[in-house]
Amino acid sequence: MRHDYDYDFRQGINKRNEELSTAELLQIIFDYVGRIARERSLEKVLMMMADMGREIVVADRCTVWMLDKKTHELWAKVAHGIPDIRIPRSFGIVGEAISSGKSIIINDAYNHPKFDKQVDVQTGYKTENILVIPIQNSEGTTIGAYQAINKMTPAGAFSEDDEERLLLASSYTGHVLESIMLYEEIENTQKEMIYALSEAGETRSHETGNHVKRVAEYSGILASGYGLDKKEVEMIITASPLHDIGKIGIPDSILLKPDHLTALEHQIIQQHTTQGYNMLNYSPRPILQTSATIAHEHHEKWNGTGYPRGLKKENIHIYGRITAIADVFDALGSDRVYKKAWPLDRILILFKEEQGGHFDPALVDIFFDRLDLLIEVRDRFKDTFSDEMHINLMN
Repeated sequence: MRHDYDYDFRQGINKRNEELSTAELLQIIFDYVGRIARERSLEKVLMMMADMGREIVVADRCTVWMLDKKTHELWAKVAHGIPDIRIPRSFGIVGEAISSGKSIIINDAYNHPKFDKQVDVQTGYKTENILVIPIQNSEGTTIGAYQAINKMTPAGAFSEDDEERLLLASSYTGHVLESIMLYEEIENTQKEMIYALSEAGETRSHETGNHVKRVAEYSGILASGYGLDKKEVEMIITASPLHDIGKIGIPDSILLKPDHLTALEHQIIQQHTTQGYNMLNYSPRPILQTSATIAHEHHEKWNGTGYPRGLKKENIHIYGRITAIADVFDALGSDRVYKKAWPLDRILILFKEEQGGHFDPALVDIFFDRLDLLIEVRDRFKDTFSDEMHINLMN
């Protein structure tokens, strides 16, 4: 049953600029709680929480400030794609609320000693009243603050009811932000471990850290061009550096052999795909599952002549097909201590020849469409070797 509240829940606009009824308030909270619970991006969560705060107290603006313990600054995200705003921890009214751990209501901002009028002078905005509520985590530690500016109802002033409502939002916000930040910390730690492990594996086979950076960036460019969503693009960028981790299990006598490999040695070195898969597949974590798939399938070929399982066409996971192109392009297009890079025109000829052979035809088209981006990455992460290094390692 729709009540005549004149509140558009889909657009998040209180058209009357009047105080919300209990039913309206609950509707807004339930709407935002459902959307926030499905989100894992801290930036997006902060934006949604700011919007929720603005709506439940009927303010013109609302910002969620976070405390950066490393820099001792407060930072806020005011728009997607815009750099963070950062201020000293003790600065202004927000800093006072965070330091004291207490809510602050100011309905005459220009007469408050902590209010900085220069901000309004620079922006042309007139701040009349402010409501600030500290945000605490589950341990009672202040981690940020809600800041609502300019009450939009006819009364034009924040009240204790507004404080109570924003405190409710603050209580929910603290637990959600704590969870999101923990999730991001785990994800970042996982990425750091993956990169460190991939560098260790590549160094053993005389590759460089730049090789895994380039393969990761190439893979991201191709994945985006293929139409994978942002989450999958980030996943393949993070996971692809482990494509050759199975080489850790290959004997040095074969892995570092300067001469041509025998048929038996070829068979042994091809086992790095299965060994990499077995190393990574034990974990249920999505990033490691993706890494396992890439390690297993990045040497499969579109026409079914690859290894280790001779998979064909779409039976090869898209992650494997993407990383195959990224890895070959880097292997041919970058200097190594034991060889010089191929000229670009020679590489392009090979990719045309292998379209529908080694490589997914659609991905080869994307490769050529985005060649300028790939070359920019190649040049940005270019390896440099002296002639002496080439001679020493070749002898």
